[in-house]
Amino acid sequence: MTARVVMYSTAVCPYCMMAERLLKSKGIEDIEKIRVDLDPQQRDIMMQKTGRRTVPQIYIGDTHVGGFDDLSALDRAGGLDPLLQA
Repeated sequence: MTARVVMYSTAVCPYCMMAERLLKSKGIEDIEKIRVDLDPQQRDIMMQKTGRRTVPQIYIGDTHVGGFDDLSALDRAGGLDPLLQA
């Protein structure tokens, strides 16, 4: 069983694509994407939840991981796999 992954993103965000590639390399096929470019209200919700304006904003389970740089750093530190298996 893998954790639920939610990613706030836009259609043309290169960091969103890199984050998705990294997650897929970990075997995560089902990423729930919330497109803030299609629904500006979702950007407001994202900003209230995360305090950040930029995409991607990634949640694994209930944990706010942050953006691609945060996701990548977590992976390098060995913290991503355990979080995904939660």
